Amino acid sequence: MTKKRPAGLPSVKLIAVAAIAGLIAGAVAVYVKETGSGNGAEQVAANGCETASVMTDALAPLAKGQITALVAANPPHPVAGVSFKDASGADASLETLKGKITLVNLWATWCVPCREEMPALNRLQAARGGKDFDVVAINIDSGGDEKPRTFLSDNGIDRLGFYRDSSMGAFNALKKQGLAFGLPVTLILDRKGCLIGSMNGPAAWDSEDAKLLIDRLTAL
Repeated sequence: MTKKRPAGLPSVKLIAVAAIAGLIAGAVAVYVKETGSGNGAEQVAANGCETASVMTDALAPLAKGQITALVAANPPHPVAGVSFKDASGADASLETLKGKITLVNLWATWCVPCREEMPALNRLQAARGGKDFDVVAINIDSGGDEKPRTFLSDNGIDRLGFYRDSSMGAFNALKKQGLAFGLPVTLILDRKGCLIGSMNGPAAWDSEDAKLLIDRLTAL
């Protein structure tokens, strides 16, 4: 008989994949830091994200354990060109998410790490979602809504809103900005919509490491 793991605990497989992603992210973070242009402060002031550095400073030391692969934005900045549909089919974008700390995740039903990660995102939303924080998981399957909706229903993912971009435009926009190399991809935005952290690959988002990060950011 197959034993189900206790609710709320990240799977061993997800932890292992996240750990590998963390090693890669660490290398990328060093590369970015060492090849930066040196004008980060000017860029932040110019793009309206001048206060977001407080959050990137808080995020960096908390990107460890189950969320090691999370890399602080340097400098924090708005993310352009990411549009999608909400559950009603109305147009939405990252601009419409302002007002809360937001974890934006792009996923697809054909992406095995995404499928593994979605229940953890659901549990994070259940534990921390509300007036100060939300998980916005954007499905990028081509075609209609039936397949992603069925996946969510079959797997008891009932705390996440339904967001869709069947055109792959959202992923391509992130790819052009150097934020997406594959799926899943995750962004963390501050209340003004400024990017403060990003991750390629899955993570145990229901872990204590992730919850501590969200608690720290929402307290700022």
